[in-house]
Amino acid sequence: MNILVTGASGLVGSPISAALQSDGHHIEKLRRQEGAAPVWNPNAGTIDLGSSPAFDAVIHLAGENVGKRWTAERKRRIRDSRVAGTHLLSETLAKLATPPRVLICASATGFYGDRGEEWLDESSPAGAGFLAGVCRDWESAAAPAVSAGIRVVHLRFGIVLAGQGGALAKMLPAFRLGLGGRLGDGRQYWSWIAIEDVVHAVRHVLENQELRGAVNVTSPNPVTNREFTAALGRVLKRPTFFVVPRRVVSLLFGEMGREALLSSARVRPGKLLASGFRFCSADLDAALARALG
Repeated sequence: MNILVTGASGLVGSPISAALQSDGHHIEKLRRQEGAAPVWNPNAGTIDLGSSPAFDAVIHLAGENVGKRWTAERKRRIRDSRVAGTHLLSETLAKLATPPRVLICASATGFYGDRGEEWLDESSPAGAGFLAGVCRDWESAAAPAVSAGIRVVHLRFGIVLAGQGGALAKMLPAFRLGLGGRLGDGRQYWSWIAIEDVVHAVRHVLENQELRGAVNVTSPNPVTNREFTAALGRVLKRPTFFVVPRRVVSLLFGEMGREALLSSARVRPGKLLASGFRFCSADLDAALARALG
């Protein structure tokens, strides 16, 4: 297949692009730099796909990093990079003489908001808060592609476990020093996914014509923050006695800390399981050990 990828150099995009190339697919990267097409500038609302052959599939992973303290400007960039960028791409694809057969868009389990111990699947409604609102509008922004008859899939990613970056890499320095510990009371559920299962899930979605709409890309075994902390300590062979009180998380990270670190989303990958997907790393200890080499 001829596949266009946005965010191809990111934590998720890089291994996905490499894996699909190794499968024999041709990968075109939609870049922001000026130069040869395909190139785009979501802020300016421009996109140039050039003279590339018709794309069989588009994988849209681009978006501003949410893992830093949110200011009003950062929140605007987070929202615009996802909502405006997805709408621009969807409109462009819908107008092509030969649109792609499938558009796979990143989304996140932040869609569900803070839901305590409630089990959540793709039929669960959106939650409250900034991230939930962004995810809801992010997915809605692909409406032009849906209207054009393109099969659109929204991958609601949990916490992606990869040794080279993302949330896990930010935790490692403290945990390796034996200073790791739970956040708040540690009862909030963290829905996670190993990077190798992210790659396999994208392959699965590309091949499975029945999958469309929201698809949770999470392990079938979500854990509490307390359980995650203990597992990371076991893998690193370090103690995890420390506790970061809720008020300290809020003081250090503000709204981002409350929504991304302290909120609870106990997510089940219902559609993946129903479609026969098999996880490589459904066990957290094994997934962490593999991610950390």
